[in-house]
Amino acid sequence: MSDITHIVKSYEDELQSLNDNLIKMGSLVETQLSDSMEAIIKVDKEAAENIIKNDEKINELRATIEEQIVTVLVKRAPMAIDLRLTISTLKISSDLERIGDLAKSVAKKIKPLPHNLPEELISSLKRLGELVQRQLKDVLDAYLNQSKEAAVKIWKSDEKVDDLTHIAMNEVAKFLSTDTKNLDLATHLLFVTKNIERAGDHITNIAEALFYLIEGEHIEGARPKGKDFDPN
Repeated sequence: MSDITHIVKSYEDELQSLNDNLIKMGSLVETQLSDSMEAIIKVDKEAAENIIKNDEKINELRATIEEQIVTVLVKRAPMAIDLRLTISTLKISSDLERIGDLAKSVAKKIKPLPHNLPEELISSLKRLGELVQRQLKDVLDAYLNQSKEAAVKIWKSDEKVDDLTHIAMNEVAKFLSTDTKNLDLATHLLFVTKNIERAGDHITNIAEALFYLIEGEHIEGARPKGKDFDPN
């Protein structure tokens, strides 16, 4: 094997390892988000502890990906599509890490919650969580399939997350209005709702990064936005 062939093979292996680690990180984050939503719906405090502990695995993978990207940039001076790949991977891994952090934050809010929260409130959180989980799965599938069409579809669906967030926050406000003693609990629930919404925002970021990776340009236009929260 010539030196050039060896260098090319080594470079390909580095890019493949980078891709494999990003996919692994996405899988871990998907599990964390799913587990955190199940835990908040069931007010499962034991599961919450495990979610908090497992966040470290995601952080370790993010650190590994960053090291790999630095190595590629320094050693290989990548051109065109490979440079887009490293830039996009860095952005996607950053957003995945933030989604993992938000899942952990949701888990931390479970501890003080009672098991008898209003059914409509729980249902609204469940609908919001299911949508964001579905979006995360879709964007990871879109990455695997390198589908720009799927990336755009996910990007446009952010409006639905805003609308379900609006409904969930109104349910929290209704819960607070029944008894001012619920203030602390309502505050925790508002944080939970906003964290789920922010996870959706990071998924939209991933869709944008994926489109850039495939097309070499950004999605045109402003993100569609849903309703604003109206406490009245």
